[in-house]
Amino acid sequence: MGCCLALDSCLCVAEDLGTIPGQKPCVSGVKFHQHSGGKLFKRDMGKAFMRSHIVHASKNSFTCQEAGKDFPGSSSLLQHQVTPQKDAKCAEAFHNGHSLYKYYVCEKAFSCKHKLAHHPSVHTGKRPYECSECGKTFSFKGILLKHQRIHTGERPYECCECGKAFSWKSSLIQHQRVHTREWPYKCSECGKAYKHKNSLVKHQRVHTGEWPYKCSECGKAFRHKKSLVHQRVHTGEWPYKCSECGKAFRHKKSLVQHQRLHVGELLYKCCECGKAFISKVNLFRHQRVHTGERPYECSECGKTFIYKDSLVRHWRVHTGERPYKCIEYGKHFSQYSTVIKHQSSHWRKTI
Repeated sequence: MGCCLALDSCLCVAEDLGTIPGQKPCVSGVKFHQHSGGKLFKRDMGKAFMRSHIVHASKNSFTCQEAGKDFPGSSSLLQHQVTPQKDAKCAEAFHNGHSLYKYYVCEKAFSCKHKLAHHPSVHTGKRPYECSECGKTFSFKGILLKHQRIHTGERPYECCECGKAFSWKSSLIQHQRVHTREWPYKCSECGKAYKHKNSLVKHQRVHTGEWPYKCSECGKAFRHKKSLVHQRVHTGEWPYKCSECGKAFRHKKSLVQHQRLHVGELLYKCCECGKAFISKVNLFRHQRVHTGERPYECSECGKTFIYKDSLVRHWRVHTGERPYKCIEYGKHFSQYSTVIKHQSSHWRKTI
C-alpha cells in the first residue's frame, strides 16, 4: 500500500459499501503512516474518524498532523481535537467537515456516513422498498416510510403558530414562511424573492428565455410543465365536470371557480360598480374597464388589449395559427368560439 495515503478534500468510503475491488478508504487532509508493524489505523464517524488523524510517533505517544503536537494517549489527542479554543487549525479541520464522505464513482460528497451508504442505489437503480398499499418502490426505507403517510393520513409535523399539520418536515418548513414572511430564494438577475426553490427556478426562465416543455402536437413551448395541459386543446379532453349542471372544464381550478356560481359564492367585489366575481383574477381583469388600462400590446401591429387572452387570440391573425380542430371533419379554426359554432351546425343537421 505504500508508506502513506492522503487525499486533498474528502473521505472516500468503499469498504463500507460492500468492498469495491481496487478501492481503498482515504481521509481528508490526514496521513496514515505505516510503521514497522504495518498497521493502518481504522476510522469511523466521530471519535473513530478522529483516530484516523493519529500517527504513532512512538509506542506511547500520538501526534496530531494538523498542529504537529504530541500527546501521551489517544484520549488526550481526541480532547485536543474537539476543543476549538485550544487549537483553531485543528478545530477547523474537524468541525468544518461538511463533506467528509465521498463516493468514488461520482465524487459526490456527504456529511454523514449513512447518507453515503444509501447513495449507490442512485447509480444501480435498485429500489428494494415497496409500498404494500400502492406498489410504488423506493431506494431508501426512510423515503418509503414518509410515502406511506399518504395512505395512513399521518401528519406528525404541526405548525406551532396556526396548528396546521403536515406529513413531511419540509412541508412544515415551507409553510412556516407564511408566518415569518421569509423569502430565502432570491433571483440574482432582478432581485425578486420566493418562498420555494422550485418557484425561483421557474421564474429564472423569464431571464434565460428557456421554454423546456413542448407540445408534441403543435410544437408550442411552455416555461412550466403544468402548462402542458394545453394538449387538451388537441385531444378535446374536458376531464372536470360540474355535478350540478354538467358543464365540463379543462382545468380543475376553472371547475372550482364555476361551482361558486351555483352556491352563490362571489367572493370578490368591485368597489367601483359593485359587480362581484368568483375569483380575484377576474376582479382585477374587470377593473381595467374602469381604469382604461390596456396592458397587452401586439408587437406586430401595436394594437392593445385589456385581457391577455384577447391578445393571444388576436396574435393568430398574424401567425395564421389554427389550434382548434373539429373532431367530426378535422377542420381547424383560430378561435375556440368558432369551432363551437361550427360543430353546432353539424348537430343541427343531424336533428
